[in-house]
Amino acid sequence: MKIIIAGAYAIGTHLAKLLSRSNHDTVLIDESEARLADISGDYDLMTYLASPASFKTLKETGAHGADLFIAVTPDQHLNMTSCMMAHSMGAKKTVARIDDNDFMEEKNIEFFRGMGIDSLIYPENLAATEICNGLKMSWVRQRWDVHNSSLVMLGIKMRDTAEILNQPLKELSKPETPYYVVAIKRGEDTIIPRGDDVLKLNDMVFFMTKRDTISYVRKIVGKEHYIDVKNVMVMGGGMTAVRAMAKLPEYMNAKIIEMNEARCEELNELIDNKRVMVINGDGRDLSLLRDEGIGNTQAFVALTNNAETNILACLTAKRMGVRKTVAIVENMDYVKIAESLDIGTIVNKKALAASRIYQIMLDEDVSVSNVKFFTTANADVAEFTAQQGSKVTRKRVFELGLPEGTAIGGLVRNGVGKLVSGGTQIEAGDVVVMFCHNINMAKLEKFFKC
Repeated sequence: MKIIIAGAYAIGTHLAKLLSRSNHDTVLIDESEARLADISGDYDLMTYLASPASFKTLKETGAHGADLFIAVTPDQHLNMTSCMMAHSMGAKKTVARIDDNDFMEEKNIEFFRGMGIDSLIYPENLAATEICNGLKMSWVRQRWDVHNSSLVMLGIKMRDTAEILNQPLKELSKPETPYYVVAIKRGEDTIIPRGDDVLKLNDMVFFMTKRDTISYVRKIVGKEHYIDVKNVMVMGGGMTAVRAMAKLPEYMNAKIIEMNEARCEELNELIDNKRVMVINGDGRDLSLLRDEGIGNTQAFVALTNNAETNILACLTAKRMGVRKTVAIVENMDYVKIAESLDIGTIVNKKALAASRIYQIMLDEDVSVSNVKFFTTANADVAEFTAQQGSKVTRKRVFELGLPEGTAIGGLVRNGVGKLVSGGTQIEAGDVVVMFCHNINMAKLEKFFKC
């Protein structure tokens, strides 16, 4: 594919990292020589120093033959303008990063499609969804629903209460076992496990299971004593907080603590939810947290623009007895630090936006869909549809010779989720869930195409 990215900022560079694992003809446009210099030596792509809102630039970078034009600068107007220009020159599909939630209304989306902008990416919306999904299950670090929840992937931190620690997986896995371990994140390493591997204390383990057996997984990992989230305390009243409150489950109540008094007044106007209270104060003030009932709070969400503040606030909340913490960490260098400090759920808007665009790119291929990139494990999880006569339909799973770094988590057949064993025979039309660590997706596509 011919892909043009406008904007060598965090989203653009993270997207370039994802694309570098595939053999795409990629061009990165930016007006800063320094930003381009930072990325050009690390990834397999061409850089172009110029403004993306220039017909000369778009012509010379090949917009007329582009399969995908992606504009992800911090300026939404520049992104939209350059997408419309690229579309007019012949780009097949365009994607623009925006900062205005009103643009996401269905009537406006259709309007922009008519103007040549096929997809809009609003990072705050993506982050809000991630936050609320994290709050729904206090004992889970990450959750991903596969094919309309026919299967569910859960990322869970192993504590000493887990009954499945230090036992070979081949002894835990029986034909009737209602889960499958697809990956283990241990320190800096991501492990695609085999039968002799064991789960250890503090591992982040990725389980594939069915929706009706989530409670079984909760039991074996020793998380039944975790209280479900009903009361949430949020530090920081930016747009991510506003969008998260709009998506907050009906059974939850929230308090937003915001330092700026004028912003508090704005929040009261923006948030139409009687279960949300806005408080003017400093979320780092321990006495304020106690006065506002942190002792009766099951989740603490730190959404300020400062990664260090969010990390420290979550650590403080944990020491004050809050079980579930969520932190926005925009500096990618701090993500690993936050993981090592056992913060909880870590949300990075830039990585979410890049992953969503990555999925849009892969949607052009009929064999792969619904891709999610797990930053913590440096891995993709994707749904592949097995075509009639493809390699995966001709042999049982253990005979397929799948590339190293991949694991089949399960499959969906006629709308019903099924876990997979070595003896499973995949059939044409099956939607197969693949966990892929640091691997080129193209290596897997050939298994599913005839």
